[in-house]
Amino acid sequence: MFNGKSILITGGTGSFGKKYTETILSLFKPKRLIIFSRDELKQFEMQQEFDSPCMRYFIGDVRDSDRMMQAMKDVDYVIHAAALKQVPAAEYNPMECIKTNVYGAENVIRAAIANHVKKVIALSTDKAASPNNLYGATKLCSDKLFVAANNITGGTQTRFSVVRYGNVVGSRGSVIPLFQKCVAQKARSLPVTHPDMTRFLITLKQGVHFVLKNFTRMHGGEIFVPKIPSVRLIDLAHAFGNGLPIEIIGVRPGEKMHEIMCPSDDSHLTLEFKDHYVMRPTIKFYGADHDYSLNALGERGIPVPEGFEYHSGCNPVFLNVEEILNIEQRT
Repeated sequence: MFNGKSILITGGTGSFGKKYTETILSLFKPKRLIIFSRDELKQFEMQQEFDSPCMRYFIGDVRDSDRMMQAMKDVDYVIHAAALKQVPAAEYNPMECIKTNVYGAENVIRAAIANHVKKVIALSTDKAASPNNLYGATKLCSDKLFVAANNITGGTQTRFSVVRYGNVVGSRGSVIPLFQKCVAQKARSLPVTHPDMTRFLITLKQGVHFVLKNFTRMHGGEIFVPKIPSVRLIDLAHAFGNGLPIEIIGVRPGEKMHEIMCPSDDSHLTLEFKDHYVMRPTIKFYGADHDYSLNALGERGIPVPEGFEYHSGCNPVFLNVEEILNIEQRT
């Protein structure tokens, strides 16, 4: 699918972008693989690792519509990974988060349609489902923009979908590197917000391959959600704490006890497949009547029960301490 094609990743110097680049280069022979991001130092460092002739590095910000339009010229596929993601930072700097996560999403959409991009997948987060913080609210807004974009493409071929998943093992700013840093710096204790708090957990490799597969699956307008395990934060601390005592510091502003990926309010839109869920769009697209229960891979989904909710606290699959250590080795 990606052989001989041009692919662009916004926020491409992040954890996902690097793993995606590594995977694409190992499995396919793209015509161009464009890394679009605003940090020149991270781009310089990434160039030392990935210097294939197909690589292109574009300095730019998704807030800049003109630069976004230029970067997407003759691009076939786009992965939109750029975002401001830190919950506390978003609470203190709300407009900055809105400018990147909402206005930036609109710029990506307009540039993709204008340049006749074939398919766009935007990365979302579990925090976008029933959000209780600004970051989650902006990502929910972004998700809605990308879904609705399928209704404004006119006669162009461009199709948009969303991939939503949980916390990524070892990604920058996540809790596992924090615990490892505490151990390395010989801290006296590990900070844990609440002993009963849970989170979804996915490896970078799983996330990348899920996105790749959904480029084939997508009709346009879906929100794809992988079936992934949950963890208790207290078990993460035991797994990576090297025996350090645990200090309960309390739930921080904007945090949930459990993360949701498919809220019960959307159960009438949710289909269950073997290894993932699909949330159908709330609106009907002009000139399109897709059967979302059957994708291009021949996989068939069934409606979930009324009131169904997929959240980390009631997930049937939980990792214990040993399993957490094993999944961390597969990043």
